[in-house]
Amino acid sequence: MAKDSSKSMDEKDEKEVVDANVEQETAATEKTAAENQEVKDEAEEAATEPVQEVTEEEKLAKQVAEMNDKYLRLSAEFDNYRKRTLKEKMELTKSAGESILLGLLPVADDFDRALNHIDDVKDVESMKEGIMIIYKKFADFLQSKGVKEIDSIQKEFDTDLHEAITKIPAPTEELKGKVIDCIEKGYTLNEKVIRFSKVVVGE
Repeated sequence: MAKDSSKSMDEKDEKEVVDANVEQETAATEKTAAENQEVKDEAEEAATEPVQEVTEEEKLAKQVAEMNDKYLRLSAEFDNYRKRTLKEKMELTKSAGESILLGLLPVADDFDRALNHIDDVKDVESMKEGIMIIYKKFADFLQSKGVKEIDSIQKEFDTDLHEAITKIPAPTEELKGKVIDCIEKGYTLNEKVIRFSKVVVGE
């Protein structure tokens, strides 16, 4: 009899433990379901909130601000470039002028020596030879700087190279429309005309 009573008590205790576990599992399931429902409700609420749209005026204002910023940057960069190139150009012009003058000084020295001895010269031919040497030295210097004489005599009259001072009857048929005489020589600097030849044209 005592044994049956003990067995009944064990079954009762086991049932209580099982019931307790079931209650705990049920409570946990209900909590999880409640949490899931809360997350779902929040998501649905966020989805139903109206999205604030950017107006056309705000877009245009933003574009204007960006373009204005780009303009200011480009303007500053161009101003810096302009100042830098102007400074470089001034320095280049200054140094180029100095280089030309230094190149002319030896020619000036030769003329000084020739003038100092011109009264003592008895041989005219030697004086002519000395002057030709100085002239050749000067012409070589000009050529080294890119200066070239425009060849005009008996060439077709070209308004890009020549300036007609007057016209005269051509001595031959072949010289019609051509340069007969050059009053003042013309020159080019690196293929650019810096002085036109003043010429007489046959007609």
